[in-house]
Amino acid sequence: MADQNVPPRRPRDDRGWAGHQRPASDGHRDTWTPAPYGYAAPAQTSADPRGPHAHHGARGPQWVGPDGFARQGAAPSGGPGLPNLDDDEPGRRVGRRKALAALGGTAAVVAGGAALAMTPQVRGLLGDDVVAGDATGTTVTDGAPTRPSGQQPSTVRTYTEQNESYMGSRAGEALKKNNPAGGRTFSGPAAAAAETRVTVRTVLAKDPVLHLARRATFGVTPQVVADISERGIDGWLRWQLDPEKIAPTRAELKLADLPTLKLGTAQLREQREQLNERGAHPEKEMVDATIARQIWSKRQLFEVMVDFWNDFLHVAADFDGGEVHRASFDRDVVRAHALGSYPEMLLAANRHPALLLYLNQNDSRADAVNENLARENLELYSVGVDGGYTEKDVRQAALLQTGRGVSDGRYVFRPERHYVGKVKILGFTHANNSKDPKKAEAAIDAYLTYIALHPSTAKYVAQSLATRFVSDTPPKSLVDRLARTYTANKGMIKPVLMTLFSSSEFWAAVGQKVRRPMEYLVATYRALGVAPDASPRHDNGDSKRTPYARGLRQIHDKMRELGQYPMGQPTPDGYPDVYVAWTSAGTMVNGWNEAGDLLAGRRTVFTYTPAERLVARPPATAGAYVDALALRLVGQKLSARERTLILGVAGVPAGARVDATFNGAVTAVARAILASPQHHLR
Repeated sequence: MADQNVPPRRPRDDRGWAGHQRPASDGHRDTWTPAPYGYAAPAQTSADPRGPHAHHGARGPQWVGPDGFARQGAAPSGGPGLPNLDDDEPGRRVGRRKALAALGGTAAVVAGGAALAMTPQVRGLLGDDVVAGDATGTTVTDGAPTRPSGQQPSTVRTYTEQNESYMGSRAGEALKKNNPAGGRTFSGPAAAAAETRVTVRTVLAKDPVLHLARRATFGVTPQVVADISERGIDGWLRWQLDPEKIAPTRAELKLADLPTLKLGTAQLREQREQLNERGAHPEKEMVDATIARQIWSKRQLFEVMVDFWNDFLHVAADFDGGEVHRASFDRDVVRAHALGSYPEMLLAANRHPALLLYLNQNDSRADAVNENLARENLELYSVGVDGGYTEKDVRQAALLQTGRGVSDGRYVFRPERHYVGKVKILGFTHANNSKDPKKAEAAIDAYLTYIALHPSTAKYVAQSLATRFVSDTPPKSLVDRLARTYTANKGMIKPVLMTLFSSSEFWAAVGQKVRRPMEYLVATYRALGVAPDASPRHDNGDSKRTPYARGLRQIHDKMRELGQYPMGQPTPDGYPDVYVAWTSAGTMVNGWNEAGDLLAGRRTVFTYTPAERLVARPPATAGAYVDALALRLVGQKLSARERTLILGVAGVPAGARVDATFNGAVTAVARAILASPQHHLR
């Protein structure tokens, strides 16, 4: 019999999550399989982009979907000879591939001046004669496999330990040393920005406007900087925290090109066959729309929070039932409460068919209890694995939640399936003595509200928000302050965000976050000012889909290649939110290549600013032109070392005279700037 006083673990039978056969240990983090799709052991695959738990060339989990085996988020292996980097010319003093790789290598190992894990694949790109380091001279260190806890990401007890496990590496310890220590709350964000001195080592400009733009949006643009400067920090945040009053952009209005977005659950069920014939997949169009909003919406902070909750209260886009129910979950649960009340979000989620089907609650009844939803409500969606609950608590919660399910595509409560009897869960007690739907549901909702407001939940939400907005190793002082605000405001999110933005720890943490693959790609589209209209030379042929719809799907597919896309994690944990989970040379190079494609205007479904017109009045000398391009694309000048590397890409000295095309090298130069740490860091 399990010791009720030890931290809870996954179910102890051999079936794993959702009652399917658990895959053999292969060096990857444990995975749990939702029926009827899920993980299965694949053939030999390339390096997984999601970090040190996925070893190059190792057998890893593979997603099994309706079309059979398909590698989830595979990326090309990292090493010399990757596509679009072998563009060196004979006699060039500094090879473009090596110079670009050196810039990217710096991005791979620098986060606020602390050394991150440098993978063997990145070393291969750099070559033995190129030494990558940051502008402050920090020594590059290996990402040692040891963790203070002695656990690898492949052997951690639960999903929620993944960030902690990654950050227990030597690279994570280096990051912790560069974190600002302690802090305080000011009267408002602007006051905090004005009074906070940035002492961390970083290559990023210590400009509060740029810092806010990097953290509270999906990427700096000249318009975002202008908006913050015009409204002021306080005014801009008030504007962003009231997204209903922000008018939709043209790109958001064009989402009418995605036919399934305006259909309700019943219509999606009724029209399933017709939609399939047209190639319209609701779960994919929902992701397409999310990508569009991340790139083009002015409601940027709202979209950042939507992405945050889609990782925290995670339901995968691709699951059996997702094609009908996931878009409604996005609209009616996540987006409806993203800046509102987390307890209300959790209540809404637990009555939504998407979550009930995803975690098999529909199969649970008093005489045959399924614990999946009850466990994840505790482990992932509220108190966290260290929140003090036991296996007995999980069982009691699972009994209490029996009766909830789905019928004909709608949420239902089945009294005949509901367990009746007193329950005690983590300090919550209830008589639960009636099968009457109103009384039984009231008992369930009372329990969910209780755990949503539990002190451990306050700390867990605070830790997650601080990790998203501040650093991979957020200061305890900030986490404690956010948790107190969460508790005092009964789980309302806006006050927590205002406390975060009014804290010195936020403003002191310049350069302490690195963009994950999806974030890098979205930031690149934003930086280049890609417009949502088809270019004049686009030929849509006889396609049933508009150029805009096709373009969004192309970005979606590219994100899948990179290993991260909205709501893409198949398991209920959501994506890791620390950079050492994402170190992959193949992923970096794939991102740089996409930047090159955008600069060249190769995706004709969109309109681009030609590279030679990114700077309105290009300077006549190469060094000054690099400075002007950097200011346009990343909002600041580069370090002397990075500037030299980029001039090497063009093969000219700083004083050389160049025309608007940089003597034919402007696309290569702009792509190199987008491979710099200044674009990888946020």
